[in-house]
Formats: sequence, C-alpha cells, structure tokens
Amino acid sequence: MKNILFLCTGNSCRSVLAEAYISAASQGAWRGFSAGSQPTGQVHPMALATLRDLGLPDAGYRSQSWDDFATAPAMDVIVTVCDNAAGETCPVWPGHPATYHWPFPDPAAFQGDEAQVAAHFLDVMNLIKAKIDAFLADPTRGARQ
Repeated sequence: MKNILFLCTGNSCRSVLAEAYISAASQGAWRGFSAGSQPTGQVHPMALATLRDLGLPDAGYRSQSWDDFATAPAMDVIVTVCDNAAGETCPVWPGHPATYHWPFPDPAAFQGDEAQVAAHFLDVMNLIKAKIDAFLADPTRGARQ
C-alpha cells in the first residue's frame, strides 16, 4: 500500500474529500491522508454530508496541520489541491515523494442557499473523483493531466 497526502490551506473540504475518495476507490492500493498549512480545526459539515451522500465513509476525518506528517508515515506522493497551499513553502518531506498540484475550486467559499452549496460541493467532488480516477488508472500520466 502506498501513501498519498493531500494538502490544502484549511484542510476542511477538498483535501478531506480527496483523502476519503482515494482510500475507498483504490481498493487498498493507496492510503489517503490530508492536512493543511493553516487548518481550520474542523471538517466542513457539507464535506462530510457529500461523503455520506456518495456512500463513502464520513467518520474519523479531522482538520490537521501538515506538520503532523513531517516525520511519519512516509508519503509516496504529495498533492496540493488549492493554489494557496501550492504557493506556500512546504515542509521537507522524508523520502522525497513525488509532488503534484491539482487545483480545485474551494467549495467552502461558495455562496448560496443550502441546496446550491450542496450542489457545488458535489460538483467539486466530481472533479476530485475524475482526477483521482485518472491517477489510479495511470499514476504517472494521470498525475500530470
């Protein structure tokens, strides 16, 4: 099993959605983790609702600092999922994992009524799923597309 860490600034939405999806979709080939440079301290409730709506596990996720991953477990791949995190100075990761930037819109920043926000979270989740599916089909090519 390989380890992949998804990074975002707040670690409340996109990185958690990616962590959950790759852990489920990879059928044991990848173990997903997520963290943030400035974690909000909680996972966005709509991110958890989106996971539930898609039949994915929604328990046990937390908003945590990327400093928590500076030592272990060793990561094979690091992916930034927001432009802010991509522009920040990241820690030095043990083992020199492959790094990629997969920018996705921030669903937490979307304004609208509850139904519109839920639909936007699902739209972003579908983008995340498509990118991860391409990565799982061909990790080298899918990571760069």
